[in-house]
Amino acid sequence: MVTRPRIDIQAVTALTELADYIVPFAIRVVCDFSVADELTEGPRSVEELAKATGTHAPTLLRVLRALAGRGIFAEVSPEVFELTPLAEPLRSDHPFSVRECFPLMPPDIRSWARLSDSIRTGRASFDDLHDAPYYDWMAAHPYECVRFERSAESVNPLVLRTLVPAVNWSGIGTLVDVGGGHGTFLAGLLRRLPEMRAVLLDLPHVVAEVPQVLDRAGVSGRCEVVGGDFLRAVPEGGDAYLLKTVLHDWDDERAALILRNVRAAMREDSRVLVVESIREPGDGYDVGKIMDVKALALFGGHTRTEAEFGSLFEAAGLRMAGVTRTPTMSVIEAGAR
Repeated sequence: MVTRPRIDIQAVTALTELADYIVPFAIRVVCDFSVADELTEGPRSVEELAKATGTHAPTLLRVLRALAGRGIFAEVSPEVFELTPLAEPLRSDHPFSVRECFPLMPPDIRSWARLSDSIRTGRASFDDLHDAPYYDWMAAHPYECVRFERSAESVNPLVLRTLVPAVNWSGIGTLVDVGGGHGTFLAGLLRRLPEMRAVLLDLPHVVAEVPQVLDRAGVSGRCEVVGGDFLRAVPEGGDAYLLKTVLHDWDDERAALILRNVRAAMREDSRVLVVESIREPGDGYDVGKIMDVKALALFGGHTRTEAEFGSLFEAAGLRMAGVTRTPTMSVIEAGAR
């Protein structure tokens, strides 16, 4: 007699929800149209929302109802919606807004659709699909590059809130931000640490946006902006070198090259501060495991365990000095070996 497996309806339902990509796409669409911004003053009808956002009201209604079923927005009366706690951070003016975190970027989406290629080959599906590595492709597509940078930097207010109190910033007169993007993290850091000066390094087409960011934060007089390639060289003379969410984009060979360039630029008493998600052992959830798959599909890199960071530092002539975990990211500190 064949024994049939017990059917766990809750498990099937939970798995279906986890595998669903309808809701993630719908979140991105309402972010693109700034729907949450139109609800900051209170509930509004779908007709009003559609007029304000330039969308088709019956179709917007379908999307909002799908999201309301997951607690993102609420239909308080027929075809009238309001914000919920889950929808609040989708507002542009929210102090920890994640609206820019969820862009619908066709080159990324096409790469995710080819994740099976990465699983078979161990290479970034993005490279094979677009005939160029991620950052090379972005350099040739300015509009998508700006969207990517804004997405990557959208969580900076939250990261700053958790990171600044956790790290010992004493003795850092000049901080070199290696691969600092548009400078939103560095600008926030300089505002909180008024005695600090900084140098920001990133590719020339990326740093073109930095002066505006620094000006808005009122810190432009304390930061030098350098257009360059950290795979070639890093500015000298820093008391500390910051690499925030840089190394997971690269395989071990190129990550070690970046760190060797940092080692060549630093003094014997300089510090290295790597801000990353650490991949933790065991079956528990951690962001490092999720980001590891993204790093594979888009960049050809990977997130690392604490031990793997130690090996990477050693290959670059550095010595791990400690790890500080925060609710958002971890800070892995190193010094000269």
